[in-house]
Amino acid sequence: MRAVSIYMEANPNPNSMKFVANFMLLQDGISFDYPNVTAAADSPLAQALFELPHVERVFYMSNFVTVTKAEGVDWIEIQDGIRDLIKGYLEQEKPLILEELDKDPLFDENDSEVVKKIKGILDEYIRPAVEQDGGAIGFASFEEGVVKVNLQGSCSGCPASAVTLKSGIENLLKRMLPNDVTEVVAEGV
Repeated sequence: MRAVSIYMEANPNPNSMKFVANFMLLQDGISFDYPNVTAAADSPLAQALFELPHVERVFYMSNFVTVTKAEGVDWIEIQDGIRDLIKGYLEQEKPLILEELDKDPLFDENDSEVVKKIKGILDEYIRPAVEQDGGAIGFASFEEGVVKVNLQGSCSGCPASAVTLKSGIENLLKRMLPNDVTEVVAEGV
């Protein structure tokens, strides 16, 4: 049995909590976002978490699992059960997901030079900060100056995500690529 320790870390979304393991769960740059139990068909751990009352979303990245809870319940009421389930699952060394990606989905050799620059900025400057808050950002598209991104994990539905998107991400991309980027918008938020 694997020695596992899990600590909990709050983030800007009051309905999400990061459960951080003492080892890497996924390779760098890979994340999985499960907005409901149906989407979690390839993840036995996410399915088990959805069986707990009040769990509304599950997200994996790096060395953590972010769980989003229902509005009407306090973390103090459910956090220990969630932590214990994750810890027990990881101690048994069961697979986190049934099918893993073999490459970082952020990069594609067919991308234009501008898209490569945008993805590089997202990866180097934005992803670490968003990851620290229990979420992830994914590049969706770039067309006519507009960068579309996907916000996942604790960022999905977070009250602060609109401010982060416009004040942080958009300003940085406009400053670093002033002739290319005019706006940044989030898809599916």
